[in-house]
Amino acid sequence: MDLLQQIDKERIPRHVAVIMDGNGRWARQRGKERNYGHENGVEAVKQTVKAAAEIGVPFLTFFAFSTENWCRPESEVKTLMELLVNAIRNETPELDENGVKLMAIGDLNALPAACRTQLEEAISITSGNEKLTVCVALSYSSRWEIADASRRIAERVANGEIKPDEIDQNLFESHLNTNSLPDPDLMIRTSGELRVSNFLLWQIAYSELYFTPVLWPDFRRKHFLQAIIDYQRRERRFGKLAEQLL
Repeated sequence: MDLLQQIDKERIPRHVAVIMDGNGRWARQRGKERNYGHENGVEAVKQTVKAAAEIGVPFLTFFAFSTENWCRPESEVKTLMELLVNAIRNETPELDENGVKLMAIGDLNALPAACRTQLEEAISITSGNEKLTVCVALSYSSRWEIADASRRIAERVANGEIKPDEIDQNLFESHLNTNSLPDPDLMIRTSGELRVSNFLLWQIAYSELYFTPVLWPDFRRKHFLQAIIDYQRRERRFGKLAEQLL
């Protein structure tokens, strides 16, 4: 039976978040530099976007570059930024044609000017699309995001815009980078690592976590569908008893 036939179209996750891991190991296994893995990881992104659109996932977020990644060797960071610019430039027409909206979260001001310009152009071009929203986390870390939200709330308190006792979960969430997105129902991490690496820590409080040994450059449509099938086999209780969900 085709994997697609095993998926319940009534239980598609609204938001899937993906930690793309394993590019370096994939390259080393082939006797190549890490950048070779990053270059080949682009196809995995394309395959995942197409698979998500195929089954009707409304929101898809990729962890593309963390704030910690700025500490990597300069040559690797430079290659990653160039890859990002080229990928955005090359894929924007197809994304727009297929109804995909692009957005980005993170400390975008830290990106090189050329990268930021290309990103802003792609976001503008695809802004009216509604089939699938693809969010790219760039120069992002969850601790940075939470600290940034806390700072902006503190500024509003200091300016007399809000009172401390008005700060609740909803207000805090409205100051997060992801305020326009639903929390992820499913988070996928490739390469066999069993951690979340400072990614969407607030937002994945009740997300289902799926770990696969597949290295990111090898990740394809079938792997994404397998993750969805595994997700649909789980019972999500959100702190309630199973009997309360009936």
